Amino acid sequence: MNDRPILVIGNKNYSSWSMRPWLLMKATGVAFDELRIPLNTPAFDETIRNWSPSARVPALRHRDVTVWDSLAIAEYVNETFLDGRGWPDASAARAHARSISAEMHSGMFDLRGECPLNVRRVMERPHAIGEGARRDAARVQAIWREARSRFGADGHLLFGRFTIADAFFAPVVFRFRTYRVPLDADAQRYADAVLALPAVQDWIAEAAAEPERIEHYDRIGIA
Repeated sequence: MNDRPILVIGNKNYSSWSMRPWLLMKATGVAFDELRIPLNTPAFDETIRNWSPSARVPALRHRDVTVWDSLAIAEYVNETFLDGRGWPDASAARAHARSISAEMHSGMFDLRGECPLNVRRVMERPHAIGEGARRDAARVQAIWREARSRFGADGHLLFGRFTIADAFFAPVVFRFRTYRVPLDADAQRYADAVLALPAVQDWIAEAAAEPERIEHYDRIGIA
């Protein structure tokens, strides 16, 4: 019997929620099977409820357990496969990592709305974003700066080594990259470190190979 978990995701190019648990599992060496269901297609509508009670991605199926929220999946993976290694070792760092991951999970709505994930695309010039999205972008950079200065001295990531927090902020790195959101020097160093991760490079390559296009996202910023 195959005991590997099955991770159900949407398009790698467009699904930020799918990216988070996929990167966590890939970067930490968790063996899993992947079921990709393209978004905005009849196949998605016909299939997704077989895997996710919310009819959204991502979802994880492992034995008789189904988990259908990205943060809940990360916690399940951390407990079941990583022996707690998904979070930093020290209690203060763990609390901080959980707090910023939850803040990202439940907030930054203006940035999400104006800068949807589009991995393949890098705009020729900075995309004009509103005050709320600029405020979100500034908050993200402040989060990165504080985490790295307090807990990340031993490496290039938020808490030194790769953690769930990095998986949760990876889609934001792509939003900044696609729409050319200005970053301070420290934030740019962190973004470059995330983009250089082998798991992230795999995601980029697989997103580039997808045949599907969602025109609404691909035409943002085009007159």
